[in-house]
Amino acid sequence: METTLKISKIKDGTVIDHIPAGKSLKVLSILGISEAGESTVSVAMRVQSGQLGHKDVVKIENRTLQKKELDKLSLLAPNASISIIKNFEIVKKFNLSIPDAISGVVECQNQNCITKTREPVTSSFRIISRKPIVIKCDFCERTMNEPEIHQLF
Repeated sequence: METTLKISKIKDGTVIDHIPAGKSLKVLSILGISEAGESTVSVAMRVQSGQLGHKDVVKIENRTLQKKELDKLSLLAPNASISIIKNFEIVKKFNLSIPDAISGVVECQNQNCITKTREPVTSSFRIISRKPIVIKCDFCERTMNEPEIHQLF
């Protein structure tokens, strides 16, 4: 059986692996990556996976993800793995995990929430459940489930 590398290695940057199949375009949206970007981005969709059946993979050259981006990604792909690449080698690898609380990552969907007014208030949520994902607004106490959260991306 012949094996081939479907996406070439990157010299420096970030690899997001084990993304649920079909979610890689939302990952690009979360990270603000568009066709106008300067870095090389590789996307593989519906790649065979022993763990997931199929998965997506995103490789971004010359970019390290910030905590807020990782928190947002954890709501979309809580089992994804992140590899930091330097000089073609993995220097750090970790799995995403949903934090106990998130701030400034998603907007509350309650139109009467103080975070939706002109007040300078940043959205803040507590994680009520990780599987399925359910979050609760710290201000108005509205809960949002996984499909509602994913629609925001």
